[in-house]
Amino acid sequence: MLPAMAVASVVLGPCHAFCQPTPPRPEFEVASIKLNKSADMRMMVRPAPGGRFTVTNVPLQYVVTMAYRIKDFQLSGAPPWFLAERYDIEAKADGDPSFDAMLPMVRTLLEDRLRLQVHRDSKEMQVYALVVAKAGKLHPAEGECGPPPSGPLPAPEPGKLPTPPCGFFFVVPGHLSAQKAAIGGLSDSLSLLTDRIVLDKTGLAGKYDINLEFTPDQSQFQAPPGVTPAPPIDSNGPSLFTALQEQLGLKLESQKGPVEIIVIDHVERPSEN
Repeated sequence: MLPAMAVASVVLGPCHAFCQPTPPRPEFEVASIKLNKSADMRMMVRPAPGGRFTVTNVPLQYVVTMAYRIKDFQLSGAPPWFLAERYDIEAKADGDPSFDAMLPMVRTLLEDRLRLQVHRDSKEMQVYALVVAKAGKLHPAEGECGPPPSGPLPAPEPGKLPTPPCGFFFVVPGHLSAQKAAIGGLSDSLSLLTDRIVLDKTGLAGKYDINLEFTPDQSQFQAPPGVTPAPPIDSNGPSLFTALQEQLGLKLESQKGPVEIIVIDHVERPSEN
């Protein structure tokens, strides 16, 4: 017969291994979500110091794709009102988390207020591989990005596009630019323009200053309402694919590959409390 303490260890041992408390879900301390009934077409998503997260006049489809880090074509099962209606979100997280750290909190908010239920799937789709076509066109940028500005970005000069914050990309039809940004960000921006997943196969490390001018076609990205319009586009300019090779020495090669899909199983219009 086993001693009493030995018996206790036999009984409690499995629970010690498999019955750990479930970690708490990442969530905002407080959050509100409300239908925006204004006629204003401008949209804004802005994290701010102190754990503040603000969404103004944005369709919930954009919020979902942002929270799951996917593109529109990777979302399946969205109801029509996901794009037709616009919402405001005001949320506050504990501490001073980064934007990336707040995205799981946004997912929790969507689960709670929209009763959002999704599952992940994979689908074989056409993708692009971004490769080097001609070395020497891109040169690493000098220096590092300084601290982000605390206030609003200055308005651009009349007839000129805004300067993107250091490390980020600015994309409008016919124009793509960045300061001290990684090539991975370029792949992500090109996904917006081509409506396909773009895989970074360049092998280029470091940060780059990028300025790409091209003539968009109808299948490419259209600036949503409220986004700063681009200057007049030269209809005789190069296509995106030609501009990539001529201006950056890069090339998009068509391939097939597995693409992650987020499938919406259930969603309701959000409760406001």
